[in-house]
Amino acid sequence: MAKAVIAGTGHYAPEKVVTNKYFDELYKKDISTFLKEQRNISERRWMTSNQSTSDLILPAAEMALKNAGISAQDLDLIIIATDTPDYLSPSTAAVVQHKMNAVKAGTFDMNAACAGFVTAMDTARRYIETDTQMQNVLVVGAYAMSKWLNMEDYKIATLFADGAGAVVLKSSQTEKGIMAATYKSVGEYHDYMGIYAGGSYKPFNQDVLDKKEHLLSFPKRIPPETNGLHWPALVKQTTEKAGWNYRDINHFFITQFNIQSINETMDKLELPRDRAHLVMDRFGYTGSASIGMCLSDAVADKKLKKGDKLMFVGSGGGLSMAAVAVEW
Repeated sequence: MAKAVIAGTGHYAPEKVVTNKYFDELYKKDISTFLKEQRNISERRWMTSNQSTSDLILPAAEMALKNAGISAQDLDLIIIATDTPDYLSPSTAAVVQHKMNAVKAGTFDMNAACAGFVTAMDTARRYIETDTQMQNVLVVGAYAMSKWLNMEDYKIATLFADGAGAVVLKSSQTEKGIMAATYKSVGEYHDYMGIYAGGSYKPFNQDVLDKKEHLLSFPKRIPPETNGLHWPALVKQTTEKAGWNYRDINHFFITQFNIQSINETMDKLELPRDRAHLVMDRFGYTGSASIGMCLSDAVADKKLKKGDKLMFVGSGGGLSMAAVAVEW
């Protein structure tokens, strides 16, 4: 049976750098200390007013294609994981297909919030394993949350950033690639964090805009122990499916939202913290893009070698969680 192998990676962060000092001055209080010590964030990137999510995707996708040694015309499928699309409808993937001139590629978007990239990788894997016509699939996690930030709420506005992370998955008869996946949802938290206007539940109107209900909000507080409870369990379940011992995992790529949760996960697994690659110090929190950006950054740093065992753990609003085991 064919396996889905990561053949190329890419990432892109917009040029506009927003440092912690910017928020210190904006809110006239010390924001930097918390961001640096509790979130490991020193700066982040924001898109310009005339950029859209698809504009973030293109450079990341082109980098991944180049590293995979193929062109856009070789793609059979494009999956975009995002909860900040160009439009409510049609899909951002269709926009990307047109802009890339990926003439034979099918397209669709996927919204699993910040677990989207990992979910999309596993979805692409299943297409490759079951359809011989699926030889090259582009998966991109993209995030343009700066356009949905309420700048009056410093606890939210200071964390989020923009970017895109991409992989090209190729069909292989000889390599192992993606080995296993596990999903977990806690739907009772669906109204704890998100963008709650603009859909059928609450369409846009002037009252929504006046109350800023179209912007990102955290109406309730998710218990802080949630990630530390579920992430180690997801790792163990997924490695068991893959036939691995989780202690043999070489590299972890985990949602880059909270450094404390990542450290807690590594500590509970009794593994060195430095096995988890980090990019939030430079890029802030880029949601559905963060894991793809993290992987691409590690590849650029030449951290990975053939045969390494990789674990991806995505977690986001919903709550939606997904883990994927990959042999590099």
